[in-house]
Amino acid sequence: MTSSVIYTGDLRTECIHLQSGSIMETDAPTDNQGQGLRFSPTDLLATSLASCMLTTMAIRARDLEQVLQKVRVDTEKIMSWQPRRVSRINLTFHYPDSFSLPAERKEELEKIAWSCPVKESLHPSIEIHVNFNWPV
Repeated sequence: MTSSVIYTGDLRTECIHLQSGSIMETDAPTDNQGQGLRFSPTDLLATSLASCMLTTMAIRARDLEQVLQKVRVDTEKIMSWQPRRVSRINLTFHYPDSFSLPAERKEELEKIAWSCPVKESLHPSIEIHVNFNWPV
């Protein structure tokens, strides 16, 4: 078992990670009768992609004796209405100005990111646009 999810009312859930006991809540988004005070389930889908891409890049960077520190990924989720679903995810990576890698290493990290488990689990109809935005 991975987690337990409990509906707590007012279109909110409490999600418990069973291995660690950590807890997070979700809300329905404001455009779907919710309060939007927490991540929505579809926000988590897009955020999971960003987190997975960044984590797999960090694992590979560590294997290369490089360190990914203070990298930020801005995440935008676009919904469609017919049917209501995530139709597009836009990710923009931001690296510290001091972060430097040769071009071949950057390509390797990008390739690893594009093959992360979350990306491989998403339906191919979801458009994914990524700007790795490497420092010059």
